[in-house]
Amino acid sequence: MTGLAVVDTSSHWSGTGQAVIIALIQIGGFGIMGLTSLAGMIITGHMSLRWRVTATAEGRSLTTANVKKILIATFFLTVFCELTTASIIATRMAISYGKSFHEALWSGIFYSISAFNNAGFALEADSLTRYVSDIWIIIPLSLSFIIGGIGFPVVIEIIDKITAWRKTGRKTSNRLSLTARISLTGTAILIAAGTMMVANLEWAGALHHLPAGSKILAAFFQGASPRTAGFNSIDYGSMHPTTLMGTDILMFIGGGSAGTAGGVKITTFAILCAAMIAQFKGHQDTTIHGRKIPNEVTRQSLTVFAAGIISVTISVGLLRVLEPQFSADQISFEVISAFSTVGLSTGITANLSGASQIIICALMYLGRIGPITLVASLAAKSSQRQFSYPEERPFIG
Repeated sequence: MTGLAVVDTSSHWSGTGQAVIIALIQIGGFGIMGLTSLAGMIITGHMSLRWRVTATAEGRSLTTANVKKILIATFFLTVFCELTTASIIATRMAISYGKSFHEALWSGIFYSISAFNNAGFALEADSLTRYVSDIWIIIPLSLSFIIGGIGFPVVIEIIDKITAWRKTGRKTSNRLSLTARISLTGTAILIAAGTMMVANLEWAGALHHLPAGSKILAAFFQGASPRTAGFNSIDYGSMHPTTLMGTDILMFIGGGSAGTAGGVKITTFAILCAAMIAQFKGHQDTTIHGRKIPNEVTRQSLTVFAAGIISVTISVGLLRVLEPQFSADQISFEVISAFSTVGLSTGITANLSGASQIIICALMYLGRIGPITLVASLAAKSSQRQFSYPEERPFIG
C-alpha cells in the first residue's frame, strides 16, 4: 500500500500481476480500515477490550452489534467510492484518450482502488503527469484518496449525522466528535498549505510549462497527494529543495486515524501543537475545541511522534552511508515517503542497493503497523506503581 516500486507497474507486470497487486491493495486497505477503526475505538474508550458498552465524551455508546454495522458500512463505502471513481475515470479514458473498452475499464478499476486505498500505484511510468491538466482525472482521484485518508470513523460519523438530519429535518443534538473536528480541520489546513506551498515555490519552476489553470490544479493535487496518496502529476525530481522539504513535512504528518493514510496522523500532530500552545500560555491543561485532552493521550502522541522521528533519523543516516551518490534531500524524501507509506519518490528507488531497499521495506512495514501497534499497546497497559519517587526538576533548555 505504499507505492514505492523498483520496476514500472505498467510495463514490468502482466495483467495477472497487476491484478494481484490491486487485489493486495484492496485487501490491505479494507483490512486496515476495519481493524484500525476498532483499535481506535478501543483506545478512545468507545469499546473495551472485553466488548463492554461504554459511554463516550460525546454521549454515545457502542455495543457489539455496532461492530458489525461499522465493518459493513466500511465495505459499502469502499465499494461506492471506488465504483464512482472507476466509472468517471473509465469514461474519461475511453472518450478522451482513445482507449478500448477493456483498457479504459481496467484503468478505472486500477486507479480507483489505488486512490481510495492511498497506495499511489499507477499504470504509467510517469504516474499521472500526462493527466496533469485533466480535471476529470485529477479531481475524482483527489476526492477518493482524501475520503480514504480522512479516517473511516470520521466519514461514517458524518454520514450518520447527515442521515439523521434528513430524517428529522433538524440538526442532531450531538456535535461532531473531537476526532472528527481535528481530522477535518487539519485536513483542510494541510491541503491549503500544501497547495499554496507548491504554487508559490514551483510557479516558475516545475509548473512553468503549464497554463495558469493547470498550474493551480497541479498545485492542489501535489498539495493533497503527499499526505496520503503518493500520486504525482509533476516530476518531483525537478522540484526545488524547499518544496521537497515541505512535502517531507506533509508526508510525515499524514492523514486521519483509522483510515488508509500513513504518517503519524493529524490528531497526533494537533495534540502536540495544542500541548505546546498550552505550555507557552502557562496553562495546566491541554485543550482543543473546548475539550480537555487527557495527559495519557498527550504522552501517547509524544511517544508516537518521537518514535517516528527516531525511525526516520536512523534510516536517513544509514542510507546516507550506503548511498553516498544521492543528495540528502533525495534520501530524506525517500525515507519519509516509505515511513509514511506515501509512495512518492524523486526517482532513486530502483537505483538503491539491496541493503537500502531492505531498509526501505522495513520502514514501510513499520510505518503501516507501527503507530497503530504502539498506541494500542500503550493504551492497553494499565500498570500503576503503588509508590512515587521524590520530585526533582532538572534544567530544561
